[in-house]
Amino acid sequence: MNNILSSLGKTVLSGFLLVLLLVVFLSSAGLTFDHSYYSFLFRWLHVLSGIMWIGLLWYFNFVQIPNMPNIPDEQKPAISKVIAPKALFWFRWAAIATLITGLILGHLNGYLHESLLLSSGSTKNQLIGIGMWLGIIMAFNVWVFIWPNQKKALGIIEVSKVEKLASAKKAMLFSRTNTLLSIPMLYSMVAAQNLNLY
Repeated sequence: MNNILSSLGKTVLSGFLLVLLLVVFLSSAGLTFDHSYYSFLFRWLHVLSGIMWIGLLWYFNFVQIPNMPNIPDEQKPAISKVIAPKALFWFRWAAIATLITGLILGHLNGYLHESLLLSSGSTKNQLIGIGMWLGIIMAFNVWVFIWPNQKKALGIIEVSKVEKLASAKKAMLFSRTNTLLSIPMLYSMVAAQNLNLY
């Protein structure tokens, strides 16, 4: 067990192997790989990638950004050169994975078009649509504002000190915007799935 848990790759792979065992078990209990299964599968992938995305967003905003002033200057490169670039890699790709799996889920369940248009077909689909649009805006912010500015702030792209500081502030403000939007986005999505709405 130590061999598995000492490697992140082996740990994650083992988690997916356990899921495969669950699928085999459920198959023996009558699970069929029909439309409802694929709808469930993409909802699970959507939630899984969303946990990675929003978890890292909240890590940046609740842990890393507020504590950077408390870290001695000689130790800050450990964050800016090692931890932040790796966290931003998973952050931006989790945003795309969450967006894509959510759109596929909407298509599979037949509410994608209605939800994106926020049409008045049902309150449930309107709530999903609100959550979808907030998620789309957040993913856009990740790729168009946060990541390009973080590359400058972290020194991945060489810029002047003034531009580096301005980029860090801009990335932080868009990250805070996404934190703000994540709260109603999650509320909309969870409400649509759990309240008795029509």
